Amino acid sequence: MSVQRSNDGDQRSKERCSIATFFAGRSVFITGSTGFLGKVLIEKLLRSCPEIREIYLLMRPKKGVCIEDRLKEIIRLPLYDKLREERPSNFSKLIPIRGDTSVEGLGLASHDRETIIDRVSVIFHVAANVRFEENLQKDIFSNTRSTRDVCVLASSMQNLVALMHVSSAYAQCDKPMVDETLYSPITDWKSTIKMVETLDEQTIRTFTPKYLNTMPNTYTFSKRLAEQVIADYSKELPCVVFRPSIVISTINDPASGWLDNFNGPVGIMVGGAKGILRVIRVDPEVCSDFLPVDVAIKAMLIATWKRGLVTVSQDPEVHVYNCSSYNIRRVVSREIVTLGLKSNAERPLDGIIWYPRTVLTKSRFLHYVLTLLVHLLPSLIIDRVLKMTGRRPMLVNLHKKIYTAVVMLSPFLNNEWVFHNYKMLDLFDTQVPSIEQDIFGFDYRNFDVPKYFENCLIGTKRYLLHDDLSRTEENKRRLERLHWLDRIVNAFLIGLLVWILWKVGFFARILDMFWP
Repeated sequence: MSVQRSNDGDQRSKERCSIATFFAGRSVFITGSTGFLGKVLIEKLLRSCPEIREIYLLMRPKKGVCIEDRLKEIIRLPLYDKLREERPSNFSKLIPIRGDTSVEGLGLASHDRETIIDRVSVIFHVAANVRFEENLQKDIFSNTRSTRDVCVLASSMQNLVALMHVSSAYAQCDKPMVDETLYSPITDWKSTIKMVETLDEQTIRTFTPKYLNTMPNTYTFSKRLAEQVIADYSKELPCVVFRPSIVISTINDPASGWLDNFNGPVGIMVGGAKGILRVIRVDPEVCSDFLPVDVAIKAMLIATWKRGLVTVSQDPEVHVYNCSSYNIRRVVSREIVTLGLKSNAERPLDGIIWYPRTVLTKSRFLHYVLTLLVHLLPSLIIDRVLKMTGRRPMLVNLHKKIYTAVVMLSPFLNNEWVFHNYKMLDLFDTQVPSIEQDIFGFDYRNFDVPKYFENCLIGTKRYLLHDDLSRTEENKRRLERLHWLDRIVNAFLIGLLVWILWKVGFFARILDMFWP
């Protein structure tokens, strides 16, 4: 017995000295494994914690593709190239489990539930419905009820050491300043779940705006309630609440500029660089809080390791981290657009339709007028030409989607929050074991933002747009031709405006005012 206690003590000592050792021999359960954060989390665990026992991935069939085939598609991504080179055998540790976070009980079969309960000791609850569709029922099911169901599952686990709940920095966006702490509930999460389970969808939609209270949309509202779920279950579970802001492309781990979506500033940069996004309603001086996804994953793993080293009886508090760029580098919307256009001038995107130029305005009226003039009218003309030449018109529908997205995101594009992130920064400053600094560390004090966004745009070309990177010089020549065409068209429009004003006697009246 004393030998066993000695071995356990040695193991705990090793775990305190190494994050990779902490995960060695452990089984992990991940929800949201097919999302952006989930994919990078899987890669980092398999490559940097190579002795991990297995990773159970909650997945659902999609568009007729079974979960096994979906997993095969995911691990073929360029994100996993480095893992394929260094530790190809570790892919066998990925075990897809059929389920759905929008279904009560996570949609788990009884035998899968028992397997997870028996073997898992670390949970990463990453799954969320992040589409701003203003569907309260869907968001409560996917974001709030699923968190309750994860906690119920975790409560049955005898070996659980950490439950990492990925929330959102904007879950507390009704406050101008957000600290790394839990806040009082906005309403009762239990009654809200019961309500959306009972009432019909039309009734729910009718009273949703009033029910949200101070929250701008159903996504932030449901994520806010999910934090309260964690707070209530934390009396018996070792919980972490992790609040990332806008998570975008990697810095360099495992590759530079990897991403799989156009979220946040990436969409603005690409839309502007393509010449499609000519005007956007955003405060130019508002800071867009973003963080590279590999930094977020490193912080998540460090925080999970730290939580897992102590039991709930030793430390009953919920560990809360704001994973944001506050105290790292303040980047305003105007700077992001400038960085994107500068990078595009050096390495233009394929298929630019007009010379890139993006107007930023806070005015709702000006945004509406300019949308009609520089988005809708040119789109109608171009779509007409496309239709006449036998091609599919697309720009009008595209700009409708852009306008709708800008309206939905307006509260976030025109407001700024202070997300205090001292605890998160302390993870990198003092918590990372010295022997693992190269693996889990992040030198945020020397973070080169211009270089990062340059690599972000290159990554967008490579991984999202699938541009031919060898066509840089050809694209530069095309960009120069578009620049001259843009000048000619602008000169013609200015000349046309002057002619119209002259014909209606505008200049004569001005002269009469000053020289009667």
